Amino acid sequence: MPVHERCNEVARKVIDEPSEEIVANAKKERAAKRNPFARIALFIRQVFGELKKVVTPTRRELLSYTGVVLVFVVIMMAIVSLLDWVFGLGVVWVFGNPK
Repeated sequence: MPVHERCNEVARKVIDEPSEEIVANAKKERAAKRNPFARIALFIRQVFGELKKVVTPTRRELLSYTGVVLVFVVIMMAIVSLLDWVFGLGVVWVFGNPK
């Protein structure tokens, strides 16, 4: 097969393939035409499909994640408490002690 015929064949294949934009628009139009029950069923199928991809953590990972979260919460509590105390001192300094 001569080179120019192969180029024409490749060009024809590229032209025959729909662009991503056309495919996206077609999917949107199809989704708009579905009735509400079909859309709900599709959503539920997609949810189950995504849930199958979930990997549960091991016991060691779970304990590690829990420890990280607890340490973060304690640090944030300390920061908020410190700021509350500082602002409280500022309010007492500006407005005086309530009597």
